[in-house]
Amino acid sequence: MVIMLRDEHCPPHTHVDAGAWSARFKFSFWHNGVELWDVVPHSRRPPAAVLEGLRHALRQPAHLRRARSIWWGKLQTACLDNQLWDWQANEVVVMQRRETLTYMIGSACYEPKENKTRLALIGAPEGVEIAL
Repeated sequence: MVIMLRDEHCPPHTHVDAGAWSARFKFSFWHNGVELWDVVPHSRRPPAAVLEGLRHALRQPAHLRRARSIWWGKLQTACLDNQLWDWQANEVVVMQRRETLTYMIGSACYEPKENKTRLALIGAPEGVEIAL
């Protein structure tokens, strides 16, 4: 698998260029999931099995770790700053839920050698270390 960057932007993602179509897959610095973001042009979208095979390949630990390392090395962002971290559920949340303890992520740092993300949470007694 070849991982290349262009003029990238958040969220973290990879590009697959197949000539007749291209696809983007999102990945994260706080969990090991990978999801299909989009395919263009939609009229030339490949079969679902092809896209699922690509998603599965990127989810392989070595490929995902490499994608994160390349993204971090070039952009120096995990795209988590100013998002909400739910302390109890151990996850990034879009909206603060009632009766949950959430903190704003002040900064996130990925450590490629350890394959860990460290979150500095605003107002929290301590940060969060996520082993990926």
